[in-house]
Amino acid sequence: MKFFKQIVLFSFVVATLLSCENNDAQFIIDRAIEVSGGALLDSSSIHFNFRDKHYLAKRNKGDFLYGRLSTNTTDSILDILTNKGFERFVNDDFVDTPDSMAVKYSSSVNSVHYFSVLPYGLNNPAVNKEYLGRIDIKNKEYHKIKITFNKDGGGEDFEDEFIYWVDTKTFKVDYLGYSYAEDDGVGLRFREAYNERYIKGIRFVDYINFKPLSKNANLLSLDSLYGINSLKELSRINLEQVKVE
Repeated sequence: MKFFKQIVLFSFVVATLLSCENNDAQFIIDRAIEVSGGALLDSSSIHFNFRDKHYLAKRNKGDFLYGRLSTNTTDSILDILTNKGFERFVNDDFVDTPDSMAVKYSSSVNSVHYFSVLPYGLNNPAVNKEYLGRIDIKNKEYHKIKITFNKDGGGEDFEDEFIYWVDTKTFKVDYLGYSYAEDDGVGLRFREAYNERYIKGIRFVDYINFKPLSKNANLLSLDSLYGINSLKELSRINLEQVKVE
């Protein structure tokens, strides 16, 4: 009888620990990064086209180089963002960029590269994670995780807040939402991932980009609004001609 009680107690403790672990935001994000390519991204070179520009990302164990190339009838403009800062080249010539504009261009370049490989990057020291529970979307169960950023190291838009919905079985991020500052208040967006493909072990997706129909919506309600068709499609966010080296 004593041995039986010990077995029951042991099973209860293990089940409790596993339950806590599976509902822990850090554990879930770690798994989501792993199934999306994880360590492969630590040392990688990725090329893709987004809208009318070409992008390049080189990562090497914490060092990075993010590039954006745009061309028009007369000029080619190459923006480079690295650990050391921002540089702009016009027709291969370096152009001195005022600090205020360098911040703007850096944010624009970083944003595209950031979204292109999500959830990679969510273990940055400036990232805070909060587990909000499990919810159902389209008859599938998801972990709902809130992401915020510290001012120190969180970038120009550190006050933006995100929600990630992570499949409880596959640990893939199928949906994300975020709030951001607008001139007249707070903007909200909800993205649905589609066109999943793995290229040399790294997961890439495109997104359908939505906004809520109601002005009373908030970040936490976006999944509910999506479920009752109360979001309006704004655009498609498609990465084209993706290459991984």
